[in-house]
Amino acid sequence: MKAAISSAPNTASASMKMNRWLIVLGTIIVQMGLGTIYTWSLFNQPLSDRFGWDVSSVAITFSITSFALAFATLFAGRLQERWGLRRLIRVAGVVLGLGLVLSSQVSSLTLLYILAGFVVGFADGTAYITSLSNLIKWFPERKGLISGISVGAFGTGSLLFKYVNSALIGAVGPAQAFMYWGIIVLVLIVGGSFLIREAVVREQAPAASSTDGGKQQAARNYTVKEMLRTKEAYMLFVIFFTACMSGLYLIGIVKDIGVQLAGLSVATAANAVAMVAIFNTAGRIILGALSDKVGRMKVIAGALLVTAVAVMTLSLVPLSFGIFFACVAAIAFCFGGNITVFPAIVADYFGLKNQSKNYGVIYQGFGFGALAGSFISALLGGFHLTFIVIAVLCAVSLLLALIITPPGQGRRTRQREQQMNLNPSSRAS
Repeated sequence: MKAAISSAPNTASASMKMNRWLIVLGTIIVQMGLGTIYTWSLFNQPLSDRFGWDVSSVAITFSITSFALAFATLFAGRLQERWGLRRLIRVAGVVLGLGLVLSSQVSSLTLLYILAGFVVGFADGTAYITSLSNLIKWFPERKGLISGISVGAFGTGSLLFKYVNSALIGAVGPAQAFMYWGIIVLVLIVGGSFLIREAVVREQAPAASSTDGGKQQAARNYTVKEMLRTKEAYMLFVIFFTACMSGLYLIGIVKDIGVQLAGLSVATAANAVAMVAIFNTAGRIILGALSDKVGRMKVIAGALLVTAVAVMTLSLVPLSFGIFFACVAAIAFCFGGNITVFPAIVADYFGLKNQSKNYGVIYQGFGFGALAGSFISALLGGFHLTFIVIAVLCAVSLLLALIITPPGQGRRTRQREQQMNLNPSSRAS
């Protein structure tokens, strides 16, 4: 099959290759700025103390941010077509930065929800999916590795700014910290955008899908409407929803699990928060690169199996210090890998040309996953039953991961087998 991307052909010159890696650098800078939103939990208690708000009410802000991030991915592709990638990223960076700066002036929860929640989340999601999808288009031969680098940078931004924002809160208080945070993020995202160039993808000619290095490839570029006519789109959504719900639920309650189920001190359990960030980032890079070699759905299936075993252990086994941290590390590692490999899977199954739009639809599994874990926990009344539900969903998604193939591939495989049965001489050739 001919390469489907015109911006990075096999005959690319040395200067083109250098430019590609400059684009990687620019995307890393942008993604690190975007990933800083995952330090939100640092602001919950300080804002509660400053304004007298309930901590749980302040924490709702991040749920709104996460949902707005996922919601924005539905529109990011269309905005990119209208404005161009670099302009869109710059506008998103300015809006995100100003949203945080203006949050430093709020004195009501409603304004906090609007600015730090919806505005920041929408801007973040817009730049996240378009910069990630663009980088994958530049490296069609290394989708998993490149996705891991980009999404890993997002996680690294969260890890580094845990210390930056902690220092800012301690030095100037939460309100002023918002202002400095917003300025830093604006500079990172807008500055990184100057190194980014938009990839151009040729239309693929209809042909049988192929397997390259264990990775199943789409036969053509699907539009969103065409993708939604396939059963594979809904199977991928279920798998992604399960992967996101298991990881996001753990991130939100990991310290509480350590205290309530493992009997750890608050200080010791709090170390799990940093460990989640470290293993999450490691999973993004390692499993992303591994998916290029062994096949993406094999990586997803393995991650789902490990996650199911880990959550069942947390639910049913008496937890010691070692078992608790091992399970948390495993779930965080697999979650990071899952959300890294999925952009490449969507490109493999539905083509590169409409990657931002197609992945934006599947990415709604992240938004619903962010809400589902807490909702199920509240409905069932605690950690144990919620973990069992997650394990069951992982088992269902594991089965789907084992049987799913790119759209139409199963039919084409059967047709080839029928032709070979009708013409046995073709097998000898």
